[in-house]
Amino acid sequence: MIRRILQSAFLLSLLLPATLSLNSCGTAKDTRNKMVVSVTDQKLLLVKDGKPVKSYTISTSKFGIGSKNGSNYTPLGQMQVARKIGDGYPSGMVFKSRRPTGEVLRPNAPGRDPIVGRIMWLHGLEAQNSNTFKRCVYIHGTPEEWRLGTPASYGCIRMGQKDVVDLYDRIGEGAEVRVMRGSLLETWEGQEFAKKHSPQMLQDYANRQIQTQQLQVSNPGVAKL
Repeated sequence: MIRRILQSAFLLSLLLPATLSLNSCGTAKDTRNKMVVSVTDQKLLLVKDGKPVKSYTISTSKFGIGSKNGSNYTPLGQMQVARKIGDGYPSGMVFKSRRPTGEVLRPNAPGRDPIVGRIMWLHGLEAQNSNTFKRCVYIHGTPEEWRLGTPASYGCIRMGQKDVVDLYDRIGEGAEVRVMRGSLLETWEGQEFAKKHSPQMLQDYANRQIQTQQLQVSNPGVAKL
């Protein structure tokens, strides 16, 4: 009996390191990618290794921003992708309670507004947004692509069907997400991206900043444009 116990313990000691190794590999955190979401611009900017690589048109909540339970607001602040759901499914696959239903929709299918394609479930990293995961706030696909570029969601961050698959394939769990009230052009990453892809937008932003400063000098107390 004792001999059998010793043999089992020996076998377990051989298997345990391999098991731990597999688990650690499977849960590696994505530290190379981060996403910056602008409520003002209704844009999501993907940044890899500190360099901006791609911008996507999105929709945040039509109810506003914040983290109040039951509010349908889009939370602000630092978050991360806690779970990725939807590997291998068509970009128009409908999800209900994070499970595929088997129904596939085309973009702008009339009268339909479910979650489609991919789900990136967010977890809040700050006290103000610590309930984000429990509130089931996602980055996900929408069939209502005609609404993108305007606040139209019920708290989540919506993307076009092809775009959400593209982003999903580029990032991993643990990737940082920062949702900000202001423009992407208020960030270094946003300015660098605009220099290469939309210099006129950057110039227009700079001109607005100059106008604001001039107004504030001549009229103290004037709010920012």
